[in-house]
Amino acid sequence: MKISEMKQSLAGLDAVNFRLPTGDYLPSHFHVTEVGLVSKHFIDCGGVERRETVANFQLWEAGDYDHRLAPQKFLHILKLSEKILGSEDLDIEVEYQQDTIGKFGLAFDGTDFVLTPKQTACLAQDACGIAEHQIALPQLQTACCTPGGGCC
Repeated sequence: MKISEMKQSLAGLDAVNFRLPTGDYLPSHFHVTEVGLVSKHFIDCGGVERRETVANFQLWEAGDYDHRLAPQKFLHILKLSEKILGSEDLDIEVEYQQDTIGKFGLAFDGTDFVLTPKQTACLAQDACGIAEHQIALPQLQTACCTPGGGCC
C-alpha cells in the first residue's frame, strides 16, 4: 500500500483498525509511535548494488485502554510526517511488537488495514544458480531419485 492509498482509505473511515495476518485485530488502544523514512542501500549476493526506500509506521500498544486513534488524527500524523517522508508516494512498511519486532506490508480490505506477511528472497537467483536447480513440485512427485536425476 502506498501513502496516497492510506490517506484515501482513512478519509472514509469512522475508526482505524489493523488486522494481523492471523486474522486477529490489534487492540483498539494501539498507538502510532513513529512514522519514518527507511532507506536500505545494499549489495545482493550477485554483486548488484540496490536501494530501497519505504515509509515505516511503528504500531505499539500500552496500558492506556481508553486511547483510540481517530482517522483524522492519523491523517494529521501523516501530514506532520511529510517533512521527513517528502512528497514521494512511498510503499508502507509496518512494524509491530510481537515476540520480536515484526515487519509487515500493508493492505486495505475496504474496512480494515491488514498487516501482510513479508518474505525474504534471493534477489540474484540466476547468479546463485538457484533457478536452474529448482524442480517443479509435480516433477518432484513423479521423479525417481537416481544418481544424476537432479532430485537429490
